[in-house]
Parts: sequence; structure tokens; C-alpha cells
Amino acid sequence: EPTLDLSDLNRLHQLGNQAIQLGLISGHGYHHGYYELICKGEVITLSLEAAKSYLITLIQPEASS
Repeated sequence: EPTLDLSDLNRLHQLGNQAIQLGLISGHGYHHGYYELICKGEVITLSLEAAKSYLITLIQPEASS
């Protein structure tokens, strides 16, 4: 299981909540060492680093409009 860095997890939680507020995903959470995102009814399971990159990329175009 990947090591858990609480500051990374907190950042992911903030990014996930922002993505929900923007209507980009419907849910997110840490599960068994990975981060899960619910997007268009599908669960996407990513490493913590990949989830952070994914969420930042997803949010950026929306946040700047």
C-alpha cells in the first residue's frame, strides 16, 4: 500500500470538493491506498499523485472561466 501523506490527502480532498462544486465529478475519496473519483457514473482509481494531477487538470479550465 502506498504511503499516506496527510498534507497530500488534505489537498486531494480540497481539489475533489472543488471539482464537485464545479459539477466535474460526483464523488471522491481515499480507499485502500488509492484515491477514487466518481465521474460520469464510473469509478476511477488512481494513485494519490495521479489523482492530484488529474483533478488539477480537470479544474483549471473551469476555474479560469
